Amino acid sequence: MCGIFSVHYLKGEPKPNRERIYKLAKRLRHRGPDSYKIDKFEHSENEQTFMVHKRLAIVAPGESGEQPLYTDGGKQTCFIANGEIYNHQKLRETFNIEHPNKSDCQVIGHVYEKFGALEFSKHLDGMFATVIEDRKTGRLIASRDHMGKIPMYMAKGKDGSFWFASEMKCLHDDPGVESYQLFPPGHVWVKEKNETEGTMTRWYDERWITDVDYIPEKRADLSELREIVVKAVKDRLMSDVPYAVLLSGGLDSSLITSIAVRNRATAKNTYGSTEKVHSFSIGIKGAPDLKAARKVADSLGTIHHEIYFTPEEALDALPDVVWHLETFEQVRASVPMYLLSRAIKSMGFKMVLSGEGADELFGGYLYFHKAPSPEEFHKECARKTSRLHQWDVARANKMTMAWGVEARTPLLSKAVVDYAMNMSPLDKMIDVKKLDQDGKKYLEKYILRKAFDTPEDPYLPAEVLWRQKEQFSDGVGYDWVDGLKAHAEEKVSDEEFSKRAERFPLSPPTTKEYYLLRSIFEEHFVTGFENGQDAYKTVPFGKSIACSTPEAVAWDPEWEKSVGDISGRAVGVHDSSDGFDLGKDSAVSASSSSSSS
Repeated sequence: MCGIFSVHYLKGEPKPNRERIYKLAKRLRHRGPDSYKIDKFEHSENEQTFMVHKRLAIVAPGESGEQPLYTDGGKQTCFIANGEIYNHQKLRETFNIEHPNKSDCQVIGHVYEKFGALEFSKHLDGMFATVIEDRKTGRLIASRDHMGKIPMYMAKGKDGSFWFASEMKCLHDDPGVESYQLFPPGHVWVKEKNETEGTMTRWYDERWITDVDYIPEKRADLSELREIVVKAVKDRLMSDVPYAVLLSGGLDSSLITSIAVRNRATAKNTYGSTEKVHSFSIGIKGAPDLKAARKVADSLGTIHHEIYFTPEEALDALPDVVWHLETFEQVRASVPMYLLSRAIKSMGFKMVLSGEGADELFGGYLYFHKAPSPEEFHKECARKTSRLHQWDVARANKMTMAWGVEARTPLLSKAVVDYAMNMSPLDKMIDVKKLDQDGKKYLEKYILRKAFDTPEDPYLPAEVLWRQKEQFSDGVGYDWVDGLKAHAEEKVSDEEFSKRAERFPLSPPTTKEYYLLRSIFEEHFVTGFENGQDAYKTVPFGKSIACSTPEAVAWDPEWEKSVGDISGRAVGVHDSSDGFDLGKDSAVSASSSSSSS
């Protein structure tokens, strides 16, 4: 993992241009604290390319894994990449790739040369954002992994240059940038020689993501599902440095921890194969996640670390979190992950396994209880999964990388995603009043729980395997979420909030919490910047109930009338829902009143 930044065909004198690029690239130092390298190529007099790599060394530490990368001694194909390619060894053997650089990303350039710009990404199993400058043909290529697990932004310069960066903060205030945007996941961008614009093409073209009317019919096979998930975790144990697992005590993180513990000794190219797995959890003292995580850690025999924080410490971190996150969404869950990542790095770990993805793939959020039909259940899974790059995936990457820690998400491997999203929604529907042949309720993510319900050789204690879904921001302690709301009440006056449509004409916030977070976001990326509105184009908008998409709010008329809240307690099925206030949306109320008068 690392940070990448490149500017192609930049006009001007080489020395001041390099100084300018270096200063902007410094903003990615947190992503790559281990080394810095830059490739400068002069296309003509006063026109250069700069390709910068800030490295977090996890595979092949040292000079043998440095970037920028080249496929040949003449450096005619130069490329930089942020991510991990888990099938790199297989690709080296299959296509006889011989190169002294041992980085897993080295194969990217060779696979490009073999399969071409539009096809090479399909052969990579991993997470990646990459930029390739083919100096033989004059072609420029950029590509991002299927789920957007690695962040990537692109920009057009006023001088006709092309810019790519791991984070928006390299682009948002440079006076030479004409406009910038989020690079879409599962796409490849190609500009041929002498073209003034590139072409964006979807390379990840599975039917579930390209056909909105597709409803899969294939029923799940429990053994197949289990084997695919296990292999995804094993593949992601590839590391030459110490690593750990994030353990909240919920289903997803607990399963990943269990699989890692079982397979570490036999995993290929893993660090410390004979040592115990370290696990980490975070919360306010007494939080649900801490208790559940301790129970799982004890049963699996991990070396477990509990990290505590107070609501006041969380509030202290808000401005820094929004700066690193580059959005005002996911802040509730991002703050604890940010604080946890700092502790993890301080203990010497550079990589963690994390459980993102299962709730989207299998319909694990509590609002899925109210899905009106199997068809709508699947469509919501598709919406949630295809938008992860702006939500949980962005949080997992940017909050860990804020401290130079890499997060890997096995449940979002192509194999797991494709299997889950081509599974009949009948296997995912929730019905807690119904029992299966073993007396188990059809809870959220029932099919995933059932795949790992192996009493003869249990992966997890039954009370963990069948524990109700708990959103991370809730599970670390309800005092944090409630404290953030109370803080917003203090910081945002009633008068300010009443004028929110003037302050934020684009989708005015419906709560003081979001008013506050939007204000912090604007201070960092919008106010006073020529391209400030481009920042807003990179973030999602819309009401959410318990992390739903805006479309799913229509499942319940009461949800439509509310201001929305991402807490799992916003849905009546949660064990702690009693007394939770889901406030009314004044805009909806006003609209209803005017319609009836």
